[in-house]
Amino acid sequence: MTASTPFRFGVVATPPRTGTAWLDHARHVESLGFDTLVAPDSIAHGLSVLPLLAAAATVTTRLHLGTYVLANDFRHPVLVAKDAVTLAVLSDGRFELGIGAGHPGTGPDDAMIGRTFDRPGVRVSRLAESVDIIRRLLAGQTVTTTGEHYTTTEASVLPHGTDLPHVPLLIGAGGPRMLTLAAQHADTVALGIPLDADAPTATALVTLLHDAATTAGRDAPVELNINLMAVGDAVPRYLADRIDPAALAARGAVSVVSGSPQEMADQLRERRERLGVSYFVVSEELVDAFTPVLRLLSGERGRPGVSASRG
Repeated sequence: MTASTPFRFGVVATPPRTGTAWLDHARHVESLGFDTLVAPDSIAHGLSVLPLLAAAATVTTRLHLGTYVLANDFRHPVLVAKDAVTLAVLSDGRFELGIGAGHPGTGPDDAMIGRTFDRPGVRVSRLAESVDIIRRLLAGQTVTTTGEHYTTTEASVLPHGTDLPHVPLLIGAGGPRMLTLAAQHADTVALGIPLDADAPTATALVTLLHDAATTAGRDAPVELNINLMAVGDAVPRYLADRIDPAALAARGAVSVVSGSPQEMADQLRERRERLGVSYFVVSEELVDAFTPVLRLLSGERGRPGVSASRG
């Protein structure tokens, strides 16, 4: 990644109260010029993410739609690949599949479906098997596997005669094993960094990622993503009593931007140049605060979609 890498900007959706409100929101996000609308995955909270994105695809034409991110343990990889194919077709190639190994907050959801929330090493190993199966299925292969976690028998998910567009893969990663897995397979890596992580901390993760990508023989850059947790004084409601955006900005936290819109735009340019991060998403509650920054950077953006391709 270099300073010339085009920016992408997205919105992380919050659960809609009505179907009409959701469709209006998708249209609004597109009209403001954002590149993506992404939604998290939960059983207990909100609406089911895949139908939610399918509905948004019907009322938008340019906006890319993605999961941010699917909890791998909720679904078998063959079903994930089938749903990804369906959403890619329904959106005319605008779907981006984000997936991760799960976080402690998904433990209660796992219990709801009779699953154990396993230790990180087990969940990462299971995700590695899952990603391999999903990628092969999306490439049009018929997959038979007998792994430690998954078994498939002559699995295939592409409808006959369908010329499926590329489905970009985003993996959320913060630890060494996850970063290595993401370096091997992902088009985009959502960096899982602490709220107060400064540039040196983020740089260490990016260096690990780049080293793993080189070892894996990647011949294309990996797009890097950060979820901005504060834009000026604006923070999402769920973080309002947990963070002080001014204090984080003073410490150089890369998950916040501060100052005037021009100063915020300059901070994002600096993070793109220094860290290689070019894809930023904000909570739905931060859209109004961030839109002036997006407009300032509109000339430095590429077409919607992932600029990198897997090597």
